[in-house]
Amino acid sequence: MPAVIEPAKCAPISLAEAIARLDALDPDFRDDGDISEAARCLFALDANRAFLGDLIARELKTGHKEVPGENGYGPQAIMLSGARPGYFLRANIWPSPGESAFRSSGPESFVYGLPHDHNFDFLTVGHFGPGYGSDYYEYDYDTVAGISGEHAGLRFAERSILSPGRMLHYRAHRDVHAQLPPTSLSVSLNIVAADPARSWCDQYRFDVRENRVAAIVNSGASEALLRCGIAMGHGETLDMAGRFARHHPCERLRLAVFDARSRMEVDADAVWREAELSGSRLVAGEARLRRQQLER
Repeated sequence: MPAVIEPAKCAPISLAEAIARLDALDPDFRDDGDISEAARCLFALDANRAFLGDLIARELKTGHKEVPGENGYGPQAIMLSGARPGYFLRANIWPSPGESAFRSSGPESFVYGLPHDHNFDFLTVGHFGPGYGSDYYEYDYDTVAGISGEHAGLRFAERSILSPGRMLHYRAHRDVHAQLPPTSLSVSLNIVAADPARSWCDQYRFDVRENRVAAIVNSGASEALLRCGIAMGHGETLDMAGRFARHHPCERLRLAVFDARSRMEVDADAVWREAELSGSRLVAGEARLRRQQLER
């Protein structure tokens, strides 16, 4: 399960001070010392019980227009920092079943009950409310290709709550959790590692009951553009797609090429037969599943 960070008594700091400290640190989540310093910074920000309310009030007064594009807002996330080299700060909002957002959008919109890992490290601390719960698991990412239905090798660790002041270090491609809604509205603060290279690494949703991979859940802009270009029959994009299918280091992108082609070409089975010989464990495994579906 995520590593528990022992509480540290820190004087409260402002959001601006937290950003300045983290900018100076430029945290490397592979370094225990950097993780410790980043955690102390997050504890100090958490100790400031007024900053988030002040931020919300200020943004409501300005209608989010004071600095266009600087911060991002959604039903669940408040970006506390702009894009920084190597990290970003955010607050996550966790509604309870009694909240209107939960009732109107459903639990899946807030990732409740959807076991998943992350393709990035992050620190999180319970800041407000009782906190969401999680069933925690671990697995060995390098042993999994990501094929739908593949055995995941999940190992259950515990069920616990991100209670106020509790801090955890979620480790990329290792920690898996199925989140449970809190008993009342809760907020967590996060320092998230931002490594562009990580976007090429897969993030999975799991079926914990069957201990299997359910699906790859992350996709990027390149994949969306590629699918669009193939659907349009654009010649240069089709040429690139052919090269990507054979040689691209991201297997997920290679799979996207074959999937897009199978939807456009008359003989989808021929596309998936070609995919079986691609040399990619993920693509070949998915191709076998798709051919079996076509035969039904």
